[in-house]
Amino acid sequence: MAIKTPTQKPLPIEVRGSASQPLGMSATQFLRDYWQKRPLLIRNAFPDFEAPIEPNDLAGLACEEGVLARLIIHDEKRDRWTVKTGPFNEAEFGKTPKRDWTLLVQDVDKWDADVASLLDTFSFLPTWRVDDIMISYAEDGGGVGAHVDQYDVFLLQGLGQRHWAISNDPDAPLEFRDDVELKQLKTFEPTHEWLLEPGDMLYLPPGVPHDGVALGDCMTLSLGMRAPSQAELTGDLADFLAERMPEELRYTDPDLVPAKRAGEIDTAALNRLRQALPFAAALDRDLLADWFGRFITRYRNAQDAAPPPKATTAAALDKAIEGGSTFVRHPFARLAWVRGKKDATLYVSGAAYECPTDLAEALSGAREVTFDKAPTTTAKAVLLALVNDGHLGIRKGRRR
Repeated sequence: MAIKTPTQKPLPIEVRGSASQPLGMSATQFLRDYWQKRPLLIRNAFPDFEAPIEPNDLAGLACEEGVLARLIIHDEKRDRWTVKTGPFNEAEFGKTPKRDWTLLVQDVDKWDADVASLLDTFSFLPTWRVDDIMISYAEDGGGVGAHVDQYDVFLLQGLGQRHWAISNDPDAPLEFRDDVELKQLKTFEPTHEWLLEPGDMLYLPPGVPHDGVALGDCMTLSLGMRAPSQAELTGDLADFLAERMPEELRYTDPDLVPAKRAGEIDTAALNRLRQALPFAAALDRDLLADWFGRFITRYRNAQDAAPPPKATTAAALDKAIEGGSTFVRHPFARLAWVRGKKDATLYVSGAAYECPTDLAEALSGAREVTFDKAPTTTAKAVLLALVNDGHLGIRKGRRR
């Protein structure tokens, strides 16, 4: 007789909360099964919930200096979105349309003690992980469009009703519209839809597409998490370390040997970088080389090159090369290059150009370059870009 392996039941996406269990389960179970993993709708998370702030008080807060607030109006017929930034004048709220608008106010927990008291429910999270409670007040049809947050958020319904739609499809498209100021998704196909009443709460982990639309007057409290990007962390750590490093610690190369190819940032140089910057050891060779190429050619530049008043055409470049013109490097242009699998990357004053290796070496090794024979099409494209970016000038030749 075959032994059947027990199958694990799929986790529910909707549960019911209570005064003793706002999450509809223990905090331990929630963190294990849902936190940063899957969305969860909790009906009745806050039984008999009453919003801790009135809409008029929220609007008044949005008029105060130092308060981060936005007013978002949607022209549904034309699908146009208008975003205004506070502080606002009270008269502006009298000019809002009858529907399709939203007021967003950040950090309300910092300004209102009753709103801040809601954080007690989330004490199972590290306090430093919590960012703020943002409150949105919307009139019928109001919302901010389908979007994605890159942080965890608890969306607590405070007043009226809001229709929420989400997609938990891992392959859902995440491209943004380029015709609106808000980061709205071009395409949104929901997999789940709900109508939330006061006290209901929707938890969304990062990266879940969602869209909320008010049905009548509506207020939603959003508890958002701090989630600094790797770019923010890296930048701040670099600044932190730089402030504490002694001036005498520098890039050194006591093992230097005569350069084989002018301007090349070779493997030996990259290895010295790893010794000088221990935290750079985690970077792969291409990423480290790309950063260093941009940095070292930008380092201590007193001036930046400016594009010429009139751009050079490809035809004019061909004529200049055929006429024996000399390409002259801008006095403040610094050049270096890194060998790639096929060609090289040429770095000029912090900018990167894909470039044939022989051209990268020639430009790096001399302040003036003349061509005895016509460069390749790829090389000409690089030369044209460098001329039109102001890094190279053209001095007419005498060849006929």
